[in-house]
Amino acid sequence: MATENRINFWRRSAKVPGRYPKDTKPKFNNLKSKKASSFHEFARSTNDAWDIDDEEDEDFLTTPVPSSLHSTFTQNQQQQQQQNQAGDTETGLSHRLAPPRTEAPNLQDVQEEDTDCEHVNGKVVRSCSDAHLNTSSVHSTLPKQHTLPVRPIIPLVARISDQNASGAPPMTVREKSRLDKFKQLLASPNTDLEELRKHSWSGIPREVRPITWRLLSGYLPANKERRELVLKRKREEYFGFIEQYYHSRTDEHYKDTYRQIHIDIPRTNPLIPLFQQPAVQEVFERILFIWAIRHPASGYVQGINDLVTPFFVVFLSEFVTEDVENFEVAALPLDTQRNIEADSFWCMSKLLDGIQDNYTFAQPGIQNKVKALEELVSRIDEDIHNHFKRYEVEYLQFAFRWMNNLLMRELPLRCTIRLWDTYQAEAEGFSHFHLYVCAAFLIEWRKEILSMVDFQGLLMLLQNLPTIHWGNEEVGLLLAEAYRLKYMFADAPSHYKRWA
Repeated sequence: MATENRINFWRRSAKVPGRYPKDTKPKFNNLKSKKASSFHEFARSTNDAWDIDDEEDEDFLTTPVPSSLHSTFTQNQQQQQQQNQAGDTETGLSHRLAPPRTEAPNLQDVQEEDTDCEHVNGKVVRSCSDAHLNTSSVHSTLPKQHTLPVRPIIPLVARISDQNASGAPPMTVREKSRLDKFKQLLASPNTDLEELRKHSWSGIPREVRPITWRLLSGYLPANKERRELVLKRKREEYFGFIEQYYHSRTDEHYKDTYRQIHIDIPRTNPLIPLFQQPAVQEVFERILFIWAIRHPASGYVQGINDLVTPFFVVFLSEFVTEDVENFEVAALPLDTQRNIEADSFWCMSKLLDGIQDNYTFAQPGIQNKVKALEELVSRIDEDIHNHFKRYEVEYLQFAFRWMNNLLMRELPLRCTIRLWDTYQAEAEGFSHFHLYVCAAFLIEWRKEILSMVDFQGLLMLLQNLPTIHWGNEEVGLLLAEAYRLKYMFADAPSHYKRWA
């Protein structure tokens, strides 16, 4: 079923990104004699189907409806009005006598169901099912060339609020037992960090995730009595950096860095209202600018902005019981806002300390990890590896982003948070173990990859994998497969050469 959903995701629209409608011909230069073998050639000759011109939208909205369809819809509207005018005593009879409405949906019903929608950046984002688009003949009779492409949206199941098991009941007996175990470990005078890592590997309960992340990242000490003192000192130290350095963002030496940060922040999770709030964007600007000037070897690199978001959401959830993605951060007390900001900065810094070679000049860490991924995939799934070679797909063309953003652009944010539970519990989780997660993630789409028989289709699939409905169960299976690969290959030089 999951496989069918993935395949159907790419069949919903005639305008899949990078594809051309059936009634048009690709306009590649010398396509018949030479295929688009390079990424740059592909990028130059392929239009982005997400960028639809306003004229095309207007054409779609003003497309005339066939007269036969209009009359059918009018008759159904008249029948509905007659039913509404009938008294309560005739309601049952009206339903028995009225013919089944299979040709067109009732406009009133559609409007009622559309109330479960979200407003993002001034636009209405449908969070309800697209069933009407699939079953209604009103939409199916419209010309196919006017079909809009599937746009990335945030349905109800894709919100960043924590899920225990992809829609399972909020708390089972087993989960309550796990939560009690975490509380017991955290309440001890000296928390056993190895035991905490062991229990965190399979996911951390939301109630104790903030304190657990602070401990596992090395931000807080294991000794319980010292924690408050350390928190107070580190938070004061961070805002000391703000007072000392933040005014220099307009200096000639740092203005380019600040400008790039200022450009990138609105692009961070643009579909989640939380990250479009001015107060949140200002927090991210300060965090990223201070980190950049304190790490001159790398400075700020695009992609680092994404790495702040999981920490910010987790530490914000400590004070929010409702859906975090719609919470107004400015409503929190100023001290609380400052504590969330400082904790996010220090934990992100701890993470980046382990993968800083990903962001130094020429990004050698990412280059090596992509090479390691290619070597690993050639060992574990030769069919996929040869398929890429046949259609001249380079691993760097899709896996660079996987390494640079730690799969954050490929997974919903709630899945990233669950993934990072394990990364922080695993030794070298964000560096070495992430390689095996990427390999398992690639193999997850084996069937879809092998079904693509052209360069453009493969690249668009790999850059737009349909994970919007993923939850904790899918992430758990992904991590289990990654652990199996690590167990088989990490310490087997004859099977897998670990790149330096």
